[in-house]
Amino acid sequence: MPVAPTPPPIDRPRTIGELRATGYEPRSVKAEMRTNLIARLADERPVFPGIIGYDESVIPALENAILAGQDVCLLGERGQAKTRLARLLVGLLDEAVPAVAGSELNDDPLTPVGVDALSRIAQDRDATPIEWLPRGRRYAEKLATPDITIADLIGEVDPIKVAEGRYLADASTIHYGLIPRTNRGIFTINELPDLAERIQVGLLNILEERDVQVRGYVLRLPLDLFVVASANPEDYTSRGRIITPLKDRLGSQIRTHYPRSIEDEIAIMRQERVRFGPDGGPDIDEPEYMLELVAELTHLCRRSPEISQRSGVSVRVSVANLEVLVANAFKRAVRLGEASGAPRVSDLGALLPSTIGKIELETLGDESPEERIVDRLLTRALYNVFARHVALDELDEVVEAFESGLVIETGELVPSAEYVRWLHETPGLRSAVRRMGAGESPGLIASAVEFILEGLHLHRRLNKERGLPGGGGRYRA
Repeated sequence: MPVAPTPPPIDRPRTIGELRATGYEPRSVKAEMRTNLIARLADERPVFPGIIGYDESVIPALENAILAGQDVCLLGERGQAKTRLARLLVGLLDEAVPAVAGSELNDDPLTPVGVDALSRIAQDRDATPIEWLPRGRRYAEKLATPDITIADLIGEVDPIKVAEGRYLADASTIHYGLIPRTNRGIFTINELPDLAERIQVGLLNILEERDVQVRGYVLRLPLDLFVVASANPEDYTSRGRIITPLKDRLGSQIRTHYPRSIEDEIAIMRQERVRFGPDGGPDIDEPEYMLELVAELTHLCRRSPEISQRSGVSVRVSVANLEVLVANAFKRAVRLGEASGAPRVSDLGALLPSTIGKIELETLGDESPEERIVDRLLTRALYNVFARHVALDELDEVVEAFESGLVIETGELVPSAEYVRWLHETPGLRSAVRRMGAGESPGLIASAVEFILEGLHLHRRLNKERGLPGGGGRYRA
């Protein structure tokens, strides 16, 4: 069923004649994007809002490609915002552009390419109705898989049209695929190397030669497209799974990367995490050192020789871990009937499932199970973050209290009020917690106390008995 034309605002032309009277001049989608990019740069407006950590690397290269009128290939491991960058390119399109009403190829009223649009204009001339395409309808995206066919991307002979009496050699018998239907827009193909070679050849023809063979019929399609491809470097450069002419056709190859700083990782975590509206539950505070710990774990995973770096360690690991960590703290506060809470060290066991599901090990065997590797990296992350936030010589009073016989048993189900009591009874602990920025919140105090005790244990100043219920431990001298 044909899509109903988008009604234009009152001040926009409704026919080709009215459009021609305005002095409208067709321009390519690349020229359109270039003009709008220049305007944003001149006004110092953000070109890719919400993209963090690419200001000095990826974004300048992508801007250069757009200004040069080049198609691009975004090359990087999973979770590096390649698809998001492609989708944000839609913002560089005009708010709306005119097209022949009901045309399958979004034909420009003054430079049509489709058979239906050409025949309609030949019949109605300046009275031919036009519609206005919003920028959202000018973007298409496809995930490349081995089972994709030419019919999916380019088109196929429509047997119904043939049955109506049309000849096979008639271009009007073609049912167009996704690429022609994105004419005058942005087409993104994700994981390009997964596309079968014969389909890559068809894609090359439609982009370079502007023709394609469908059932032996050579179809001329002078399409106007901005093409974005994405690929994993392992598939794109090492295995030879992309035909050289197609690789050469993509003007700029832009290498994406993971966040290079802990601060960028945390900013992305905060931006991307799932948030819920008020539900009457407790308020959960998020100490900076716990966010830093989650980000540090991901960075250690990206450097670990035990974890496959070819597939990458996505930013989604950090995002999922933050969501789970906050969820575990929320669950505890609900069970204990507390009005507020905060993630603690005893909650870190909840990160194992959300981390293991998103990493791939170099070798998987009984000697190094995934849980043990992640737990070891988590311990190292906590050690590093503690060293950045706390000076050991400031905790001498706390250590002396344990040497005098103090024993503290922590756990995710220990009420925050217990930690507040220990704060008042343990010399030096109050000042240490204050330096952690806990204030007077019982939940933040509990989080800071556990962080300090675990840091002292990792620096061999306290002993810890593991295996207690609730993921906690018993700390003693």
